[in-house]
Formats: sequence, structure tokens, C-alpha cells
Amino acid sequence: MRLTLLVPELIWPEPNDQLALGKLAAPGFEWLAARANFSRQPRQAYEDVLATRFGLSQAPFGALRRLGEAGQTTSDDGHWLCADPVHLRFHHERIVLADAGAFDLDLDEAQAIAAALNSEFADIGRFHVATARRWYLQLHSPIAHHAEPLSSIAGRRLDNELSDKNGFLTRWLNEVQMFLHGHPVNTRRQAEGKPAVNSLWLWGGGALTEVASPDFSTVWSDNPLATGLALAADIESLPAAASLGSLLADAEADTSQLVVLDTLLPSVLTEDSPGWRSAFDALEKDWFVPLRGELGRRVDTLTILAPTIYGQLTWTLHGKDRWKFWRQARPLQAMAKELAEGNTP
Repeated sequence: MRLTLLVPELIWPEPNDQLALGKLAAPGFEWLAARANFSRQPRQAYEDVLATRFGLSQAPFGALRRLGEAGQTTSDDGHWLCADPVHLRFHHERIVLADAGAFDLDLDEAQAIAAALNSEFADIGRFHVATARRWYLQLHSPIAHHAEPLSSIAGRRLDNELSDKNGFLTRWLNEVQMFLHGHPVNTRRQAEGKPAVNSLWLWGGGALTEVASPDFSTVWSDNPLATGLALAADIESLPAAASLGSLLADAEADTSQLVVLDTLLPSVLTEDSPGWRSAFDALEKDWFVPLRGELGRRVDTLTILAPTIYGQLTWTLHGKDRWKFWRQARPLQAMAKELAEGNTP
């Protein structure tokens, strides 16, 4: 089997953070990393890295992610954007964006806000709520709009260059923000001490496009973007595998598999060191340690793709690499420190 793991934020972005990396037991991953061929490319958003696996450089993320939403029933025609609810706050004289994963938002609250937006801004397009965290805007007419994927922005400071501040939709968002400020849902949330949904992050605009068949036969993921890409490419899409063992039990031997393991990402976006460490421990137990035993047996080739703050990191192993006994494993924290210094671990 040829196995590709896409693991965003595989290495914690602060190398000196002892809560995340101090004395972290990672014998499985460290063994794999020591024997792998390693490459480092410029930083890319995890969504972009995923899209490139399908041969897309300018992917219509809104249309593709919505295609992968469970139970979506309305037409896919038209120009779609992700229109995700966010909370903007001032911190050290800069604006910091928190996505809805960083605060509680009920589905009924999301639907009430979207219904009000549809009534107020019916001339622009129509909002659709898939989940409390994931919203979409179907524009009546295509409008060019550049913005980074939400995973590149959430939890970080907003700078002017991150979006086209002179574009129509960016200027229109000023009206949306004023409207949201007075919405009853936000008034109630603020009275209860909860973050208001005071803006939207519009990104990934475009119409649904054909996607060429990639070099793998199955995608394993609960992420709707990965599911949508698989559906658009007409390949098999399955729910996220719980472990390497469950994947090997269900997948055919002589195939190529793409597994999206995005459980580390939320903790990085919310700066949750203990949460990241706990999620890493689970990946170590369920994937990396078992891979040490299966490399060269049921797994012929392994590629680990890790979009991180340090860049796009790739580890590639073949079965024969398991015999490279002379390569010594190094602690994950030591790797992080070398990457932060611009060196190759």
C-alpha cells in the first residue's frame, strides 16, 4: 500500500513551549522522521496543500467544501464562497480573528443570523448554513475576492495585506459588520458575556469545477473539503479512519490512500498547548507507532505532509528505509527548534 498522511500543524509552532513539546514521548514519529527523506517548502495553508494533491492551484474552496457537506441538497450552480462566522477583537492595537471553533455558537443562533443577512442583503446573494461553524454565500453574480483560507488567519493578527481591502466584498463587509453589531443574537450573547459574531470571513470563491483524478484511489476524512474534492474527482471518499489498523483492515492492499488527520489544527488555532499535546499522543498511538511496525510490510511507501508555520514539511519513506539503523531519532522539540532557526532537522 502507498499511504499519504496529511497532518496540518504536526509540529507545534512555538518550539520553547514546554506544555506542548517538553519531554514529549514520540518514539513512533521520531523513528519515522529519522529514516525518512525530508524536504521543506514555503509555507502554504493546509487547504492549499490538500488542493494540490488534486492538481488544483486556485481551487474554488467554497463550492468544493460545500459539495462535501453532509446532506447538502440545494443546487451547486453559481459562484460560492465560504462565509464563516468569526469574532474580531482588539489585542495590542491589532485586530485578532477568532473562528467559531474558538467560541460556542449554537446552530439556531447561526440560522437566525443567516436568515437576517439574507433578508437585509438579498441583492448580493444568499447565505446557507451547513453547521454552526461553516456558512456559505452563493453570489448572484461572480465577484473577484482574494482572502487566505480561514486556517491561515484564525487566532492570528489581521494585517492589511491579508485581504483585498479595496475590493467590493471587503467594502461590503463593513456594512455586514454594522448590521451584525445590532442583531438580537449578538445583543443577547454580549449580555451573557459571550463573543459576538461580529464579522464573516469570506474566502475560496469560485464555481464548482472538474477535478482531475489524483494519484490515489481513496480519501479518508471527515473534513468536508477533502470529501468534496474526492467527489469532484469521482474517487472513493470514506469517513476518517480511527487508526492505521482500521484502515489496513478495510483498504485493499495494492492501492494508494490519502488520509487527512487534522485533529492538531484546532488546538493551534486556539493556542491550546495541552490540547495539541493530547491530540498528538493519540496520533502517536494510533498511527505513528503502528507505522513503525508496518513500514516495509503492509505499507510500501509512506508520505507525511505537514503544513506548519515552519513551512510545508514532507517526510517520505520506502520499505527499505526501515533498515537504516545508523540514523538516530531526535526529540520532536529539537526538530522544532532547528526548523525555527531555519535549519534542516
